[in-house]
Amino acid sequence: MSDTAHTFTGSIESAVAPARVRDYIDLLKPRVMSLVVFTGWIGLVIAPAHVHPFTAVLAVLAIALGSGAAGAINMWYERDLDALMARTRNRPLPAGRVAPDDALGLGVLLSIFSVLLMAVATNFVAAALLAAAILFYVFVYTIWLKRRTPHNIVIGGAAGAFPPMIGWAAVTADVSAVGIALFLLVFLWTPPHFWALALYRSEDYRRAGVPMLPVVAGPRETKRQMVIYTLLLLPVALAPTLLGAVGWVYGSVALALSLGFIGHAVSVWRTADDETAFGAARRMFRYSLVYLAVLFAALPVDLVVRRIAG
Repeated sequence: MSDTAHTFTGSIESAVAPARVRDYIDLLKPRVMSLVVFTGWIGLVIAPAHVHPFTAVLAVLAIALGSGAAGAINMWYERDLDALMARTRNRPLPAGRVAPDDALGLGVLLSIFSVLLMAVATNFVAAALLAAAILFYVFVYTIWLKRRTPHNIVIGGAAGAFPPMIGWAAVTADVSAVGIALFLLVFLWTPPHFWALALYRSEDYRRAGVPMLPVVAGPRETKRQMVIYTLLLLPVALAPTLLGAVGWVYGSVALALSLGFIGHAVSVWRTADDETAFGAARRMFRYSLVYLAVLFAALPVDLVVRRIAG
């Protein structure tokens, strides 16, 4: 950590302004949480068994709290990096609106509560998966990988891939091929999604000393990896249909969206390593958000269509 970061962090810890409720909500990374909750809920909805609506609400709440807990601990640990990056310097900790000990305490308490809630409301398989997701995000991604290797997003993406599998397990109490396919879908989506962001935010990561792929290997290699991952994603996106969990309504959406994702990756790869590439990368990043949201939304829609048709 640089002397500047030490000084900045020390000033935060010695003089913290009064926190608002909004600041504590921001610690939970609500944008990330919304995606986690959505994919976890979809995993729960398409599982081949009935679950009481109240149980489903508690399961989704546990996933949300677990995600927020991991986010709060991540912000506590990375407050020095956040202070150096334009995208994150106004977060509650680097801006001095929340004390570091409060953020850590909130994260730990929510972690324990979310896992216990999942265990009581559903089953121990889902609770164990939720605990694994929190621990993986905190210890493997945040503490071990992020500052040490450009593979941080590749391996660390597993943490964000757990929710649909957790939702599935909350209903079925097991991990099936479909649950694994949903896990792999988010897992393989994560690197090109974040590398697109890292391409046009590379100066931020370089300033903070985070070894993201564009910083370590350069834009050209990053673009090549983005194309590879979007190609690998295509058969995985089709897996729920190929496994028989859903039909070709979803399959057609998955095929069209995945070809579009590949097209964006190729467009980024073909641009020069300058501001033109940054514009293409920004468009790909935005498309990646739509891609995952529409793809998961198509899963329950397919089931509804099949029931009406059949």
